[in-house]
This record gives sequence, C-alpha cells and structure tokens, in this order.
Amino acid sequence: MVRKFAASAIVATVIWISGVASAAAQQREFNAPDLVILNGKVLTLDDRSTVTEAVAVADGRIIATGTSASMRSLAGARTRVLDVSGKTVIPGLIDTHAHFKAAGLGDYVVIMGRAKTVAEALEAIKSFAAKRKPGEWIVGGAWHPPSQLAEKRYLTRQEIDSVAPDNPVYLRTVGHFSMANTMALQRVGVDKTTEDPSGGKFERDAAGELTGLLVETAIDRVEKAVPPWTEDDEMRQFTIAEGVLNSFGITSAIEGATEPRDIRTLQKLVASGKATLRTGVMFRPEPPADLTAWEAIVSGNGASSGFGDDWLKFAGIKIFYDGGMTLKTALMREVYPDSHDNYHGIAQQTPERLKQLISICNRYDWRVGVHVVGDLGIDQVLDAFEAVDKEKSIRDRRFVLIHASLIRPEQMERAQRLGVRIDFQNVFMWDKAATVERFLGKAIADRAVPTRTLIEKMGLDNLGAGTDFPVNPINPFLNMYIMVTRKDPAGKIYGATEAITREQALRLYTSAASRYTFDEARKGTIEPGKLADMVVLSADYTAVPEEQIKDIKADMTLVGGKVVFQR
Repeated sequence: MVRKFAASAIVATVIWISGVASAAAQQREFNAPDLVILNGKVLTLDDRSTVTEAVAVADGRIIATGTSASMRSLAGARTRVLDVSGKTVIPGLIDTHAHFKAAGLGDYVVIMGRAKTVAEALEAIKSFAAKRKPGEWIVGGAWHPPSQLAEKRYLTRQEIDSVAPDNPVYLRTVGHFSMANTMALQRVGVDKTTEDPSGGKFERDAAGELTGLLVETAIDRVEKAVPPWTEDDEMRQFTIAEGVLNSFGITSAIEGATEPRDIRTLQKLVASGKATLRTGVMFRPEPPADLTAWEAIVSGNGASSGFGDDWLKFAGIKIFYDGGMTLKTALMREVYPDSHDNYHGIAQQTPERLKQLISICNRYDWRVGVHVVGDLGIDQVLDAFEAVDKEKSIRDRRFVLIHASLIRPEQMERAQRLGVRIDFQNVFMWDKAATVERFLGKAIADRAVPTRTLIEKMGLDNLGAGTDFPVNPINPFLNMYIMVTRKDPAGKIYGATEAITREQALRLYTSAASRYTFDEARKGTIEPGKLADMVVLSADYTAVPEEQIKDIKADMTLVGGKVVFQR
C-alpha cells in the first residue's frame, strides 16, 4: 500500500512537473516575437551609436536587440527567423520633404524627366497625345527645363501646339513655373489682354504675345481647370507611389504640400490596410485674399498639427513665400548677377501678409512650414516667426523653414533661438548645381545648403533631410552621398567645407528626421519600444568607398515588422 501510494505520488509529481513545463513552454510561445533578424550589422543609431547583431519584433514594434544567440533564444515555433548573413540593417528612412504621389503617376502623365533637349521633350508630348482623344487634357510630370534641357529654357505654347494641336496641354515643373499651350489657355479664358495676377504673371514675348509660361500665382488659373483623377485612380497612384518609396528604404515621408483630396485618399488607403508608408501631411490650402476666409479654413473642424496616428497625421500647414535658387526666383539680399532692373527675386506676398497668415495658424495651434530659399526671404520669414511668437509662443512647436538653401549663419542662430527646424535638400546640388552657379555665381553655389554649418549652429536634432521629389531624385543614398562628398555628377565639388560625416547624413534621414512629426520616441532608431521600421542594405554604408554610397540599395524594407519590399 505504501509502495502504491509512493508510486502514485511520483506519477502525480511527474505529471505536475510536466504540466508546469508545458504551461511555461506555452507562455514562452505566447510571448515569442513575430520576427527575429539575425546575423546582421545593426546600426541602431541610439544615443551611443550602438552597433549590434540582431533584433526581435512583436506586434509591429521592436522588443529587444542584442546578439544573434540571445535573439534566437527568444524565438518560438511561429517566429519568422530572418538571417541577413552579415548585411547592414538601419532604421527606416524618413524623407522630410517629398511630393511622393508623383511616383505613381507614370500611367497618367507625360514623363518629362528623361528629356535632355527641346526636341526630346516635344517628342514625349507627341507620343502621349497620340494615345489621347481630341480635347482631352494632357498633363506633364514634374521636370526642370532650365537645368535639364540642353537649350536651358522652357517650351513655348507654339512648340507645344505643334505636337498636340487638338488637346489642352499643361506642363508642371517644380511648383513655381508651368507651361500651357494655346488650347489650355483658351479653356481658362487667358489671352494677351488678361491682366497678371498679384504675385505672378502670364509671360509675354517682345510683341506682347503669350509665350505659354505661367509664373507663380498665374499657375492656379490653369491648374484648377485640369480635371481631377477618379478616386480609384488616386488610390492606385498612391499605392504605387508608396511602393516606389519603400523600394528605396523609405518608410516614412512628409508630403510637402497636400491638398484635401489627397488627404482623403491617403486616409482611405490607411483604412483599407494597404498603406506601406507612414505619412505626415503638410496641409496646403491656398490662402484667399480675405483673412477672415483664411481663418475659417485654418479653424476648420478643430483639427491641428499632430492630429492622426502612426500611419497618417497632420504635420502642419504649408505656406509658400519665395521661389527657388534653381529658378532665379529666390528672394535675395543682393541683386542678382547681371540684373539690370534691381531684381532680387520673387515674393508671393508681402511680409505683413505673411505674418498675418502665420499668426492665424498659430492662433489655432497649427505648426507652420514656410517654403523659403533666399537669404532675404529667410530674413522676412524669421521676422514673421518672431512676431507671432510674441503673440503665442512657438518655441516648442518646431515651426519649419522648408528648403532654406541659402541660409546664413546668423539666421541659423535666430532660428535656433525660436526652436525652428530647417529641413533642407542637398540633392538640389546634384544635377542643378551648375544652374545655381549660372544664376547666382560660384561663391553662392558653394554656400548653398550649408549642412555642416547648420549642424554646428543648430544641432543635428533641429534638422532633417529630404529630396523635394519629383523635383530631384528620391534616392536617399544619392542624397547622403552628396552630403558627404558635395559632388555633382561630373565630380565637381561645391562647398567642400560643408561636407558632413556618414553618420550625420544617416541621422538626418532617421533619428533627426523623426522629430519633424514629434515621433522621436516612436521611430528613427532601432531600440526596444519603437516601431519596427527597418531596412536591410545591399552594402555596408559605414565601410564602402565614398563613391559607392550613392549605389547602395535597399535589399529589404520592413514597416511595422512586415516586409513591404524585397529586391
């Protein structure tokens, strides 16, 4: 009897121990990560610039980093194990200024970016027109004729008429100039007697005839007449575009000037579960003449900067002030070289009106980002920021100077005191550096986008890098290459003293860039608790020769721990 009891006790104990072990195993399985990445060179970009081997992910977030052995030990039966075989892993890249819908427009617009001559540009329009019905609008994708074409000029309406006589044609460039043919101008009631709008003009030749070039606010007359895409078209365009950005390792972007229709489409894309890019939108309502109407727009439905979630949120309101250094329209302190009419560039409104527009935004808790390039324009935008700061503090709101390509050191100090960010695009000095030199001289071209000085004066965390795509290439590694080398395609160096380190360039796309949307606690580095947005690279960014930085590719892009692109 004793023996039977002892035997039963032993069996019970074994069963109990087995049960405990089974429960423990089930608990470990329940807590196991969804994904572990092993055997990598993981650049965490944390405060210590830690480099480690492996990452564990659960529920879209990073739960641990460390050695491959330690991360493997966390894996369960359902954990996906991804061995990257020594490849470099970085945080998901953040482009702080892009108009990325353009990446999905290939089937909808004339692709002008490949044209190198006027003849090639006209042939592209002719080929596209052949597929369209008479009377149907033809729209061009963004391009930059003064630097792109051998002739260094825009197309005339007569030239466009010669290849598309039966269609209204509207050719966008970089937001400050557009071209239209005769039929397009007729559709909107513009002829040689039409008065120029405030802040823009319908360019005319020596005989007073319209050339078809639309400058600044004159663009709106034709832009608003172009029929909108259908909702299905726009969903498809954004889906394609997000995939294109993912293919470059970009997991988040600031959409630089977003209209309400695009915000609605992006929201539908997120709701459908198909979004693969985290987007901060710079809402860009066109300021009406009446400030009361502007206030009604800004007060809207009560939303303000930061409203949204990890996939889509309002980053602020975008206001245009001057033009561009590649367009000879940036508002400059000094007269433009070879100017015979005291020309300093173009402002789209008076300094006083700018202050009024920003003041109303600030009143309703909207952070403002102002497109400004020239040093005189920057003076006036900072004046406006300082004035509205006295009405209601902006110092913890990270107002933005967008571009600020020709900012001077004392202006950086003013911006830093106000807590203002600068989000710039070194890639302007790739295929457009020679154009900047032609318009403004070598000395100014050398000080354009003064990245090293910006870091020294303002601190890395108050800065971010982007591309202004489609004005410039979207490739982040090309942009980082230019930051590190200051070279153009021919190898010519502009502003050698403004070169920065590789880590600084990468941080401008990650840890620093995340601060644009106040998300530094949520993304931008590979640390426990942060969103699992990561990129596996084709080469070691830290070790390849400088000339090969621009050739690095994303082999795999993960957003929220899910693979959204794989080469």
